[in-house]
Amino acid sequence: MNSSPHKSIFKRGAWYVVVQGILIGLILFGPQGSPLISSEPLVTILQSCGIAIGLLACLIMVLAAINLGRNLTPLPHPKDDSVLIQTGLYQYVRHPIYFGVLLAALAWLLIFPGLYILAYSICLFLLFDIKARREEAWLAERFSSYKDYQARVKKLIPGIY
Repeated sequence: MNSSPHKSIFKRGAWYVVVQGILIGLILFGPQGSPLISSEPLVTILQSCGIAIGLLACLIMVLAAINLGRNLTPLPHPKDDSVLIQTGLYQYVRHPIYFGVLLAALAWLLIFPGLYILAYSICLFLLFDIKARREEAWLAERFSSYKDYQARVKKLIPGIY
C-alpha cells in the first residue's frame, strides 16, 4: 500500500485541520469550566447576543464558502488549480471562514460562559493565526499579487487584525 497520498495531505497542512477539529469539538462538547458570569439578567442578555452573533457567524461562513467556490478546501495549502479571490467577503478580511468560526466560538462563549470555553476559544484564535500564516506563505508563493492583498486587507478580524 502506497502511503504517499497521506504524506501529501499532511504536507498540505492536514495537522492544522485535525487540531482545529479537536478545538471546535472541545468548544462545543468539552467541559465548560467554572462559570465566568453568574448574574442571571446578564447571562440572559449575553445568551441573546450569543444567538444573534451565532446566526451572523453562520451567514459569514456560508457566504465566504460561496465566494471561494471551487477553491474551497479544508487544508491550508491552496488547490493546484486555485485562483486568488479578493472579492465578496474576501475584500474585507483575508480569511472570512476563520473569522466566521471565531465569531461562532464567541457566540458559544456568550451562550455558555465557561472558563474552559474561553481558553479553547483563545487557543482556536491562536491556531487560526498560525494556520493563516502558513497558508499565506503558500498563497504568496503561488500569486504575485498576494503581498499587495495582505497590505490592504486584515487577516482574521475585519479592520482590526
